Amino acid sequence: MKTTIKPQAFLMPLPAVLLSCGKQKQKPNIITMSWCGVLCSTPPQIGVGIVPSRYSHHLVKETGEFVINIPTEYQAHAVDYCGHISGRDRDKFADCAFTAEKGELSSSVMIKECPINIECRVVQSLMLGSHELFIGEIVSIHVDEKCLDEHRQIDLQKVKPIVYVTGARKYYGGISEFLGVGGFSVKKT
Repeated sequence: MKTTIKPQAFLMPLPAVLLSCGKQKQKPNIITMSWCGVLCSTPPQIGVGIVPSRYSHHLVKETGEFVINIPTEYQAHAVDYCGHISGRDRDKFADCAFTAEKGELSSSVMIKECPINIECRVVQSLMLGSHELFIGEIVSIHVDEKCLDEHRQIDLQKVKPIVYVTGARKYYGGISEFLGVGGFSVKKT
């Protein structure tokens, strides 16, 4: 038996990522995002939804760049903290003992301690209601060598990413088990 619940912003699980933005020599910021996803493969694009009242919103608007940093389950405290404290009032890089590292883009600031950093240049934005959707073209991906397998592919068991469940407001760590390679059900190689 199923029950119906009211329509809401709901999809589960969602990635729990840290979006860094702003210029390194000024005051860069970090915001926790779960409303983040792949939008296109060619060119590779990621979309993020940010409420205009957030401090990071104007930094992304001003620079036209952002970085999606994939944290590990060991960084869950920092992930939660960066989602509940405003960068207007605090230096989240200092508070979380994160290092702001220069990326390839002119304004992008990566979080050195995160195993994966995805640099994006905003190519379009769209007000959707409560959030503005920023569409960022991926221009560079940086991966910690320790998170690669023997074929130089990202091994999620080594990354141990965090997922978030909207509504329940709960974080979960890691990926539990490998189930198969895409096409395994029809024996594609």
